Amino acid sequence: MTGSELSADDIKEEVRTYWNERAETYDDDSHHALHGEDQHEAWLSVLDSWTADPPQRTLDVGCGTGVISFLLSELGHDVTGVDYSVEMLEKAREKGSEKDAAPNFRVGDAEALEQPDNTYDMVTSRHLIWTLPSPAQAIEEWCRVVRPGGRLILIEGHWDFTGAFDGYEDIHEDLPLYDGRPPEELSELLSKHGVENVESEPLMDTVFWGEEPDYQQYIIGGDIPG
Repeated sequence: MTGSELSADDIKEEVRTYWNERAETYDDDSHHALHGEDQHEAWLSVLDSWTADPPQRTLDVGCGTGVISFLLSELGHDVTGVDYSVEMLEKAREKGSEKDAAPNFRVGDAEALEQPDNTYDMVTSRHLIWTLPSPAQAIEEWCRVVRPGGRLILIEGHWDFTGAFDGYEDIHEDLPLYDGRPPEELSELLSKHGVENVESEPLMDTVFWGEEPDYQQYIIGGDIPG
């Protein structure tokens, strides 16, 4: 990647604009939202197996329309969801208004969180790190807001785009992890930034995505040093 002359703030605004425009139809795709009880139960099961006993104070970074936030809340965790896209958060809040108990949703920058040090027991994120101009800085932020002994859990993937997809033409070369990364490489990156006991698990079963995934999908996580 050669990169453009855009500033980090300009890149983030391009990303925000893209996801604001996607918000209305985002949940229509079974890769993004839950379309059936089998898919719902599969995600509950894998998240339950990767998280500590509830309630855990949880920050879901890049929460979008709140899919993972709601699942974690259903498991009994105390969840705050942050996202850079206002329109995505509006969709999340609309869904939350139909529930007896829902996560707290707020605007936030994954690379510059407003939360104080050691605020949470756990930080989660799904398919976010590829959209960030400074993913290493983001990982440091996520670790900063988790208490010693807490957990960082990411749902990620590795794909091979032949080119930039619509909306990312001007910025994809500015995103270091644009194509995602295999779990081995992301494990090295997390370890480099102090995350301990990093492990991963494939998420290649059709039940998670509504169809057979055409690229590598997995969950990865580790411990914040105590």
